[in-house]
Amino acid sequence: MKKFVNYFITGMLVVIAVILCVFKYKDYVTNPWTRNGQVQADIIQVTPRISGPIVTLSISDNQLVEAGDLLFEIDPRTFQAELDRTRAQLDITGDNVRVLSEQVEVAKASIDVAKASIEQAKTYIAEIESTIIKNKAIYKRLKSLLEKNAASRQNMEISKSEYEVSVQQKLSAKAELNQAKATLLQTLADLAKARAQLGKIGTDNSQVRAALAAVRQAELNLEFTKVRAPVDGYITNLNIRQGTQAVANQPVLALVEVNNYWITGFFKENTIADIKSGDPAVVTLMTYPGTPLKGSVNSIGWGIAQQDGSTGFNLLPNISPTFEWIRLAQRVPVRIHLSNVPENINLRVGTTCSVLVMTGTKGDKSKNMLSPPVAPDTGKK
Repeated sequence: MKKFVNYFITGMLVVIAVILCVFKYKDYVTNPWTRNGQVQADIIQVTPRISGPIVTLSISDNQLVEAGDLLFEIDPRTFQAELDRTRAQLDITGDNVRVLSEQVEVAKASIDVAKASIEQAKTYIAEIESTIIKNKAIYKRLKSLLEKNAASRQNMEISKSEYEVSVQQKLSAKAELNQAKATLLQTLADLAKARAQLGKIGTDNSQVRAALAAVRQAELNLEFTKVRAPVDGYITNLNIRQGTQAVANQPVLALVEVNNYWITGFFKENTIADIKSGDPAVVTLMTYPGTPLKGSVNSIGWGIAQQDGSTGFNLLPNISPTFEWIRLAQRVPVRIHLSNVPENINLRVGTTCSVLVMTGTKGDKSKNMLSPPVAPDTGKK
């Protein structure tokens, strides 16, 4: 009887162990997890907009800075001089524009004078033509009387001379009229040229706008000498010193944003089929193994880089040798957003963690996320 009881107890223990293993395996399959996770955040590459030596360095390595804090200052003297030069050039441009405006007014006045000269010449020609008609009639009458010996030759010669003079005066008047017309054409051309050189009036003038743009660019370059933090974050791996030559558009330091941390878990491809956006997740940092963090699935990566087939030596494809009886599952990144991070937890980019996703429990608050059915790996073997 005692032997039977021993067998029965042993059998029950085996059955219970099998049941527990089945439940654990089901939980493992239902709730995929990985210890290949990393803490990530937005990394701001602080890049100067201008070149010059750093004269003020207001930060130290691993320092916390707030958005707007001064990080470093580039020698501003060159850019202050350039600003002064562009402002002087703006004044010169203003003077030039005023001169061109006066030239336009002068050209307009010259046009009025030319038009008045034309009208005057036309009036004079009309008067001369009347004189010519009168002198011609007198000359013909005296010539006719001379033939009848009713007039003196002297009077006839005088009238002939007056007639010829009036004809010459008409020719001169016509020449003056043509000259006045030519002068009008020239003044019209001068006006068009002056207007073209002047352009638009006021601040819409192209020369003024170009000078103003140069001043604004110089002002911006002077502002760019002071490089400030774009976001709240930690200075990391600071390698610059006072006197270092900053080069435009070349990053000089990294800033880790503190307000946007997330976790990337790299799951095997055969475990992500049931993972959906919004599924609860538990993150266990290797730095803080006793404090699991709540999170949720934000998104799942849609692609990973392929090594086989990539171009290698002599433009030939790279092919990695494989064992035909072993299929290695690829790792797919799953982005996890943390719900709440306690104040005593310091997240550091690149540190590792374990990630467990509870599939099929989206919006289910009845399940205690901080007591997962499969204990996340702490990294200890």
